[in-house]
Amino acid sequence: MFRISCCLAAAIYLAAAPVQAQQASRLDEIIQRGTLRVGMTGDYLPFSSFDKQTSTFRGFDVDMAEQLGKALGVRVEYVKTAWPQLMKDFEAGNFDIAMGGVSITLDRQKKGLFSIPIMREGKTPIARCADQGKYQTIADIDKPGTRVIVNPGGTNERFARANVGKAEIKVYNDNVSIFEEIAKGDADLMITDASETRYQQKLHPGVLCAVHPDQPFDFAEKAYWLQRDVALQAFVDQWLHIAIQDGSFRKIYAGWFE
Repeated sequence: MFRISCCLAAAIYLAAAPVQAQQASRLDEIIQRGTLRVGMTGDYLPFSSFDKQTSTFRGFDVDMAEQLGKALGVRVEYVKTAWPQLMKDFEAGNFDIAMGGVSITLDRQKKGLFSIPIMREGKTPIARCADQGKYQTIADIDKPGTRVIVNPGGTNERFARANVGKAEIKVYNDNVSIFEEIAKGDADLMITDASETRYQQKLHPGVLCAVHPDQPFDFAEKAYWLQRDVALQAFVDQWLHIAIQDGSFRKIYAGWFE
């Protein structure tokens, strides 16, 4: 009887061992590795900007990433990506989490998990202040002769191509200097996230103006895009919940958006 019980216990242990091995989560891997790999494009202020001379990132989500790293007790390792290749890099597992102004989309949801939303968004125009009244609606914008500028590969280009048929769509590869094209008259407007229009209006006072950022054309939310691991998602959600409640999120937000 003792021999049978021992054999039975051994069999149960051996059967359970693969299951236990499979239960190791990405959260455990991050803590054991000692680094959180954060994917960022570095071309989308106020969320993230990459300085080529110093090879460093700065921005709202850089500050948030550093706080997340502290909460995990690990160092943050930034992985440079770009909007056209973000999905490919994510699927390749090049980073644990994508930050830097990432919008929630169903295509991205198919590949990973999102944290709780960090802000409500929507697409709205930004134009020269003198032309602000000309571009209140999609119908106002979608006319022959209007030049809509877009950065390639992200939700801005997808929105423009889905809603603009008569106006000219100009693709501009540098998302950092794209707003200068509007300021100097080489494009008429850009349709982008309301948060970005507010920030660029702040950077170009009296030159560029956000067009009804409180009433965008559509609904969207920004969040952090995580590899498909529920333990990691639960940790990030709890960290965000605490940061929102204790005021630390608001403090970082105010430093970049207000």
